[in-house]
Amino acid sequence: MARHVSPDDIRTRFSHAMSDMYRAEVPQYGTLLKLVADINAQTLYHRTPEANALANRGGSEMARIEIERHGAIRLGTPEELHTMRRVFAVMGMFPVSYYDLAPAGMPVHATAFRPVDDEALAHNPFRVFTSLLRLELIEDDSLRHRAADILERRQIFTDGLLALLDKSDLDGGLDDRDATAFVIEALETFRWHSHATVDAETYHAFHQAHRLIADVVCFRGPHINHLTPRTLDIDATQQAMPEWGITPKATIEGPPQRDCPILLRQTSFKALEEPIIFPADNGDESGEEAGTHTARFGEIEQRGAALTRRGRKRYDQLLAASREVTHGLESDAQQRALAEAFHDFPDDEATLRREGLAWFEYQVEEGASVTDSQHLPSERGALAEALIERNLIQARPIIYEDFLPVSAAGIFRSNLGDGSAQHYAATDSQADFEAALGVAVKDEFALYEKRSERSLTACLETLGLTSTT
Repeated sequence: MARHVSPDDIRTRFSHAMSDMYRAEVPQYGTLLKLVADINAQTLYHRTPEANALANRGGSEMARIEIERHGAIRLGTPEELHTMRRVFAVMGMFPVSYYDLAPAGMPVHATAFRPVDDEALAHNPFRVFTSLLRLELIEDDSLRHRAADILERRQIFTDGLLALLDKSDLDGGLDDRDATAFVIEALETFRWHSHATVDAETYHAFHQAHRLIADVVCFRGPHINHLTPRTLDIDATQQAMPEWGITPKATIEGPPQRDCPILLRQTSFKALEEPIIFPADNGDESGEEAGTHTARFGEIEQRGAALTRRGRKRYDQLLAASREVTHGLESDAQQRALAEAFHDFPDDEATLRREGLAWFEYQVEEGASVTDSQHLPSERGALAEALIERNLIQARPIIYEDFLPVSAAGIFRSNLGDGSAQHYAATDSQADFEAALGVAVKDEFALYEKRSERSLTACLETLGLTSTT
């Protein structure tokens, strides 16, 4: 029997193929990759705090920076989301967290498909932010029914891909030949198609309701709308973008610049205005009509420490308060005001750890051993701090692997047009979203906590120690 290819390897093959395809479709993305590589090389050369922190994490983390990407797609129906979950499962990617973007003026809710265990993340952390259109938020009854009819008729997955999904489910995986075919077939779902599936009048009706609705409903499939490399210094990258012929969005989304980066900071270049073709009403090619569509863009991210529930609550409170102060300010002034608003949020690893604001993982120092354990505390947290003080173990922040809904909405708005935001009187619809998925989304906080606790337990076992909770 042929040996199955690991989901990690299939994910790596797919992410490389996706990057190559997007670079061919959006040449500016290739420029973005070169810029990020240049900034990262400079950051490492000058041994900035970000570079030192990365070096302390070891070779696997250094290698991960070079391949790290995240993408984003927008789906139209629960059935599409259900099948997409099966596609990502073949690649070892699972739905983590629920994001309701309706409060931010976007008629979608979402999850992030990504690897969840340490080894898979180290191999390739490729993730895809996957949104599902909420048809119930289209207020016009006629337009809502028209959108539902259009989406019901389309098939975004090839027959070959559907057959391979069934085979993977039956056999528990794919061999090398099937894995190669899987990547080729899956890529078709994410490919850009310049021919709209609706006439110009229908497109503009959806566009007027919300640009995002037009992007989801009016094309053959959920074209990848951006791919995002990871930079070690997003402020330097933002500053350098114009020198590379790239116009960045006005401000960086997320927390302010810090000595100890937290969560996620993002910037992007403006979405491209791309030529599209509308079909004629009677199907006659001579009656086709030219138009334009704006959806695909380039994005850059910098990732920092994952916050605990306590840390995230404090972050959200400070961010909400800061928005009242920073609204309408120019970029530099906004960043200064944001930094001032976050002045009381600890900016060193020791305080973040001791106050339980960020997640950390632990590793035994080389050659460490415990010769006098009777004077060590038994409570788990206090014991960890005592071992750190004695240089027996080291603690390092766990990298945030997920997304911030406010930042995601900010990126979407800047690329769909500032007027794209609307006010939706919608309630959280996680139950409906999970029903479409066929599974519950994983809790990101539980994943980080498990990783932290597992690493500390391993350290204690190595040192021959036990603790109380």
